[in-house]
Amino acid sequence: MSRYHSYINTSVKLVESFKGEQPFAIFIKAFFSKGKKYGSKDRKHISALCYNYFRLGFAMKNSSTEQKIMVATFLCEKEPSDFWEKINPEWNEKINWPINQKLLLVKDQFLSTDIFPYKQALSESVDAETYCLSMLEQPYLFLRIRPQCRLTTLRKLEKSKLVYQLINGTSIQLLPGTNAEDFFIIDKEVVVQDYNSQQVLNYLQLNETVLFENEEPHQGLSTWDCCAASGGKSILLNDIVKRKIDLTISDIRLVIVMNLHQRFKKANIKAYKYFIADIADTKVTPPTTNYQLIICDAPCTGSGTWGRTPEQLCFFNSRTIKEFSEKQKRIVSNVIPHLKNGGIFVYITCSVFKEENETIAHFIKDTFNVELLHQEILKGNDKKADTMFVAIFKKPSV
Repeated sequence: MSRYHSYINTSVKLVESFKGEQPFAIFIKAFFSKGKKYGSKDRKHISALCYNYFRLGFAMKNSSTEQKIMVATFLCEKEPSDFWEKINPEWNEKINWPINQKLLLVKDQFLSTDIFPYKQALSESVDAETYCLSMLEQPYLFLRIRPQCRLTTLRKLEKSKLVYQLINGTSIQLLPGTNAEDFFIIDKEVVVQDYNSQQVLNYLQLNETVLFENEEPHQGLSTWDCCAASGGKSILLNDIVKRKIDLTISDIRLVIVMNLHQRFKKANIKAYKYFIADIADTKVTPPTTNYQLIICDAPCTGSGTWGRTPEQLCFFNSRTIKEFSEKQKRIVSNVIPHLKNGGIFVYITCSVFKEENETIAHFIKDTFNVELLHQEILKGNDKKADTMFVAIFKKPSV
């Protein structure tokens, strides 16, 4: 048996034994740590076959695991290789064909729209077919250049010999799998942050003067990042607004907040308040009761990021949309009362589902009598990036 057939057999074993209880990256790392016979090239090939399998989502349900792996890998890969020359020379000759032509070759086995069967649940501006096709490509790695380190970072970028694209002067697009830490000081010079995640506060940046016209510029902008997680939105806000930020962060997980402290230290963010709380609990009491700005990057299905973690698509249950939607309603209901009159509320998800996006935006607007200033889906499919949703509201001044 050739090593390539061995790769396929190992991949079949892995995906069939994986139950979705943890990220596949952790699962396969544990597998390789026990199997010392696998070299770096072996691990790379086997991992790619497994992730390709997951990228087909719910498609080819009646096919064998091996067959699904082969079709998925043919669709996802773009360069001829020894693997395909040994396994299927005919497909090796066509591996660099456009995806639409490849799909015609396998149309008897599945349709691309089978990848994701919950089309009616998508947000209004998310095209189902385009979303399905985007699952066949691994998103790029994106870095955001921090303003105080722009020149230093650009010099390093030029010397790095990396394959990159500079977007809008602040975002670096890199090939998947690039180890950014080998070239930059993470969180000091650059932040690892998806392209669309970098854009969610653009409206605040462009309209800062108008949005906070009644606030004294020399005073800190009282801000609560209520679902802070790794703190990416707080660092982004710190970098794009012109005024000082009086920041409070919170998260339900202690370990996350402890990691955030280390990240803020690298990012030179020193003055901030923090607390641990489940903000879906009605008893939440932040240090300040009247914030000028609340950012709610809400817990969600994460469906806009499944291109990075395609195994989550394969194990997705549509009931979780409703579960997250109800949780999001509880969260915004508990935090908006802590927004001062005339304050700004920013609601963000990395979801493609209407019930987590537009439905929640309508709920916020109707329930709390706030003005919807801006709403958009930041589509990732044309940039090989994540898909994000953002809605920005203003509370009446009186």
